[in-house]
Amino acid sequence: MKRQYFIIALLLLGASAATVPAKAQRATNPIIFADVPDMSMIRVGDTWYMSSTTMHMSPGVPIMKSKDLVNWQLVSYAYDTLANVDDLKLNNGKNIYGRGSWASCLRYHNGTYYVSTFSKIPNKTFIYCTKNIEKGPWKRIDFTPSYHDHTIFFDDDGKIYLVTGAGKLTIFELKEDLSGVKPGTERILIENASAPAGDNIMLQAEGSQLFKINGKYYLFNIVWPRGGMRTVLIHRADNINGPWEGKVALQDLGVAQGGLIDMADGRWYAYLFRDNGAVGRVPYLVPVKWEEDWPVLGIDGKVPATLDLPSNKSLIPGIVHADEFTRRKKEKALPLVWQWNHNPENSLWSLKERKGFLRLKTGRIDTSFLEARNTLTQRTIGPVCSGSTSLDVSNMKDGDFAGLCLLQKNYGIIGVQVNENTKSIVMINASTGTPTEAAHVPLNQQCIYFKAQCDFTDKKDVADFFYSLDGANWIAIGTALKMTYTLPHFMGYRFGLFNYASKKTGGFADFDYFHITDTLNGL
Repeated sequence: MKRQYFIIALLLLGASAATVPAKAQRATNPIIFADVPDMSMIRVGDTWYMSSTTMHMSPGVPIMKSKDLVNWQLVSYAYDTLANVDDLKLNNGKNIYGRGSWASCLRYHNGTYYVSTFSKIPNKTFIYCTKNIEKGPWKRIDFTPSYHDHTIFFDDDGKIYLVTGAGKLTIFELKEDLSGVKPGTERILIENASAPAGDNIMLQAEGSQLFKINGKYYLFNIVWPRGGMRTVLIHRADNINGPWEGKVALQDLGVAQGGLIDMADGRWYAYLFRDNGAVGRVPYLVPVKWEEDWPVLGIDGKVPATLDLPSNKSLIPGIVHADEFTRRKKEKALPLVWQWNHNPENSLWSLKERKGFLRLKTGRIDTSFLEARNTLTQRTIGPVCSGSTSLDVSNMKDGDFAGLCLLQKNYGIIGVQVNENTKSIVMINASTGTPTEAAHVPLNQQCIYFKAQCDFTDKKDVADFFYSLDGANWIAIGTALKMTYTLPHFMGYRFGLFNYASKKTGGFADFDYFHITDTLNGL
């Protein structure tokens, strides 16, 4: 029985809170068993906010909030779309898989929230600002070039800095209106930031996050020694101009890249993440104590499995959520858990044309699944989860393919394919990198149900696909998908609903619902 149900059972039996084992009330790492990489975090009063990376997804730069540092919920995005270019729209054979907007920096200064990010396509640095981080609106500022893995920093003297680079770190002053770099302010901050980790480095020090605590400056970076693991580096200085002294701060489990966050009671943590196979890069919290003005990370240099924080609740509904596709008048068209693969074509989807259904319409010819627009996605979650949907295929045209996917470069899909007006259930397995038809079953009805079940336990990273003719009895189909986290997509696997045309446009598919289940919790 899971811990939360054990606690509820005790309370129902009249047990006092004091009888509940202390361990049952403790948080566990990872704090989010889902793809939430490149975190940047702030505390404003009794609330923590966190930004993250979702690269080629729109809307982008997700903002989450928490009241306990452990349990998080999506509250906003910095932008709806990053830019209106072919790469972001999957036009003319172009895409931004694995690119788009990368590591963000979240800051709060004088009543305003700032989120900065960068993208090679277009070659720009972006800063978004708002007075209300949960409701917006967000003002956008952008300038060239794209400053890699940068951090922005509002200093006490009114100057605004930007630190960027890998290995050799550079610092600039930004203009007061954040519209670009002040000419003549560029200089080298640290010539070789990787040096504390040795000279045999595979990934040079990057992912800068700069903090000022009790009058001292602390710069966090990730470095990856060759033959070693992802490692946390910290440099410290009394003056932002240096000199800087650095040390290896943590080298355990590959947990690295992030920064420092405090609690109102004076406790400190480092927020970091770990590459965790196909589910993606998952957030960890690591206790911090201070010794001689240095933050000391971990328990005896190790990342603890449990934390002296409130216990983790399900990621449903804060990070992922079921959707019946029914909407009240004032509700948002799509809950924040949903993101489109690349920029959507808004004229080709609807929640109004058939009430209670998501309609995905075709508007162009595509030759493959990864080229198709308007695939609607949300994260998979660990250790075990499933996603399911019901699909009405009665208005699909010859050559259309619609259904449920697990999106990554080595994807898996189950759907209905129309060929010369004959409908078939088809499962495609791209485990090897080459899409292969693993099953083909004739379909003689207009409504069909699909399910994909993922097992990320101990990086097993396997998914199985099912269909049902009645929504109750499930039939396994095709072959198991061996899920692989690939750099060309640089993102954990996502559930997705899709529909694209390969012969003629004008067809559409109606999805009745999407259900996501945390299988181990039975939710």
